[in-house]
Amino acid sequence: MIDHKKGVSLHRKYNRLMKYKLQQETKPKLSTFGKYKAVAVHQQTVGTKEIAEECVEEMIPIDEVVYKTALSQLAKVIKRHLRNGDKVCLDEIGMLKLEIESDKVDDPSGFNPKKHIRGVRVHFIPESIDGVQDLYDGIEYKLG
Repeated sequence: MIDHKKGVSLHRKYNRLMKYKLQQETKPKLSTFGKYKAVAVHQQTVGTKEIAEECVEEMIPIDEVVYKTALSQLAKVIKRHLRNGDKVCLDEIGMLKLEIESDKVDDPSGFNPKKHIRGVRVHFIPESIDGVQDLYDGIEYKLG
C-alpha cells in the first residue's frame, strides 16, 4: 500500500528472516516421540488484496482492480488444473501439485479410497535455476 500524500510505501520491508519455534513431538507411536523440532512461525497471511496492492506499487501503474481480477482468475485456473491431477509450473514461482496421503494396505484389491485415503496436500517446489532455489537463498533463522 502506498501513502500517496507522502509517496512512501506502507508495506513491511522483507529481510528473509524466518522465525521458528521448537515443538516437542507428542505422538507416542513415532520414533521421534519427545524430541524437539523446529517449526515455522508464520507472521501473517497475505491475501489477494495485499498482493494486488504490492503489484500496483512495484509494477506498471494499472488499477488495483485489474490485478485483483487477474489474480482471482489465475487462482481459479490453477485450482482447476490441480483438481484434474495436473502439475502447475509457474515461471519465477515454481511447481504446484496435489499429493494423496493414504494408509498402506497389504493387498491392492483391498484398497478402498473412501476408507484408506486420508487427505490431499499441496506440494510446492520452488523454481530452481542451475540447482539454486532463490526462495531459500539468504534466509536467516531466528528463534521467535
